[in-house]
Amino acid sequence: MSENNESVFPEPPLAGDETATLLGSLERQRATLAWKCGGLDAAGLRATIGTSTVSLGGLLKHLACVEDTHFARLLLARKPGAPWDAVDWDADPDWEWRTAAEDTPEQLTALWRGAVERSRAVVAEALADGGPGHIGRYTTSSGESPSLRRVLIDMIEEYARHIGHADLIRESVDGLVGEDPPR
Repeated sequence: MSENNESVFPEPPLAGDETATLLGSLERQRATLAWKCGGLDAAGLRATIGTSTVSLGGLLKHLACVEDTHFARLLLARKPGAPWDAVDWDADPDWEWRTAAEDTPEQLTALWRGAVERSRAVVAEALADGGPGHIGRYTTSSGESPSLRRVLIDMIEEYARHIGHADLIRESVDGLVGEDPPR
């Protein structure tokens, strides 16, 4: 994670079309997480608040898992790759949260950034094949399949929920507060 503002902090367009607004919102959430987790050592990424076991490193690993499983599974019906494919999720449903403390900041950052890049490629593929209305290949037990639009909204919500956690944890580590880095 970069401690500096990698050029301009991403903002969705004020009056963009649906695709630009959805993608811009997701990129802003991703950038906020990167900023909240940036510049910390292993101890900072392992820090928790109160009785919670949620850490910034755990958030990075969890969101890498969600990035790698959500888009590829719902839009392309692909099974996740490493490291997710080797986990017995029934036996260890909190694996990504538990094992994040064993990873270095560099490993966590690379895992999350790699997952984001793979998700961007899946989204580009889906956009080229129908835009936000592209229907994913995954089918629920009731026979429904999600649109790209729905998957993007779900991912924006996932990030927004966890950025609230990141705000509190990061403030407890070193006092960093705010919604986005100074410009």
